[in-house]
Amino acid sequence: MAPGMPVHPEPGVPMIQGLNWLGIRTLYLKEVRRFFKVQMQTVWAPAITTLMFLAIFTLALGQQRGEVLGLPFSTFLAPGLIIMGMVQNSFANSMSSLIIGKVQGTIIDVLMPPLSNGELLFCYVAGAVTRAWAVGLAIWGAMLLWPGVDVSIASPLLVFFFGTAGAAMLALLGVLTGIWADKFDHGAAVTNFLVQPLTLLSGTFYAIERLPEAMQAISLANPFFYMIDGFRAGFIGVSEAPPLTGAIIVGGLCLLLWAAAYLLLKSGWKLRA
Repeated sequence: MAPGMPVHPEPGVPMIQGLNWLGIRTLYLKEVRRFFKVQMQTVWAPAITTLMFLAIFTLALGQQRGEVLGLPFSTFLAPGLIIMGMVQNSFANSMSSLIIGKVQGTIIDVLMPPLSNGELLFCYVAGAVTRAWAVGLAIWGAMLLWPGVDVSIASPLLVFFFGTAGAAMLALLGVLTGIWADKFDHGAAVTNFLVQPLTLLSGTFYAIERLPEAMQAISLANPFFYMIDGFRAGFIGVSEAPPLTGAIIVGGLCLLLWAAAYLLLKSGWKLRA
């Protein structure tokens, strides 16, 4: 080899040691900018839709419903609506990113750079969680000005943990859906028949203690219940299930979904031709 010529590693020897911080930052910013460029559709529209739920239920049922868990119905309802809006948008963000890439044929632009499967997965989840918190903060800010609703925070740690873990759980489910789906109809089917029913029937609008025993058992088997109950406890200071139990269930599901998504990314199933 002539003096002064660059020395290249042998084929198959990685040039980037450790984490590819530049690649992670680049893909994460791409995911954030992708939804932020259309923030009226991805942030503000979901926030307005969620506020419409609050308006309908508080105006139609607020006075008749009375107290729930010792609190006014609107105060009980508000945190559940916030986390509902957060997780639904987290799921939509990671799912749509993968489906769009596959349909448009641009997924190769993400798979080719020197990013490991774990780094790819982290960027998709981080981008979705960022969108979730953007939606959640928008809803919370509007509810601060809503008459008759108290959204003061009793435990910031519970709010942060269950908000982040819940958004990550749905982001990972969105990644799995995006890998599996061949078209947008497949993603819509998972949204309509899995995500929305599990979210709406998880104690968002009611306390499960008032349900018949059979329905209580079904609700307790729904992992979305623990996510919403723990997040709500961060606001009102009251929970129907021990927060530690909820943290173990939600955190455990995040680990299982992460492992499943990682293995699918590593296999290249439905991603690499």
